[in-house]
Amino acid sequence: MASISKAPLLILLLFSLHFFAVISVEFLVGEEHGWALPSSKEGDQRYNEWASKHRFKVGDTIYFKYQKDSIMVVTEEEYNKCHSSHPILFSNNGDTIVSLDRPGLFFFISGVTGHCERGQKMIIKVLELPSPDSGAGHNSTDPSNNTTTASSANSSSGVLETAALTVGLFIVSLF
Repeated sequence: MASISKAPLLILLLFSLHFFAVISVEFLVGEEHGWALPSSKEGDQRYNEWASKHRFKVGDTIYFKYQKDSIMVVTEEEYNKCHSSHPILFSNNGDTIVSLDRPGLFFFISGVTGHCERGQKMIIKVLELPSPDSGAGHNSTDPSNNTTTASSANSSSGVLETAALTVGLFIVSLF
């Protein structure tokens, strides 16, 4: 009986894991507070302050957890007016997940009358995923978002390579 060498299989597995690994993050809006009307002492910028502390990328999702409320994805004009007759998305099921499927700005408001005016609204800026060859070999700083592209890319690829190696070794140990 012919035996198959494990080395070519391991190499193929490691390369395929490296190319197909994608890291996306699910963010819980408002963290422990969830999506709720801010108290008067929290002010009307609670959700925009929360959003400004996070870095959103294409492929990430945001999770709205709420009770007796709703979430609407709207245009910038509707956001500024705190009103939408035809939102891009409307949900009132208490658990809403929104996929950030493109770079740019996303505008969210509560669908309950008066909540948006009292601060239950949020703008999220979604960054484009860097191309594999951008930032390679040099350290550049993008002044629009104050991030260093090369160091961020290097730390992410190191995590992916470590994860691929770990999974690969586990699978090989099964043979």
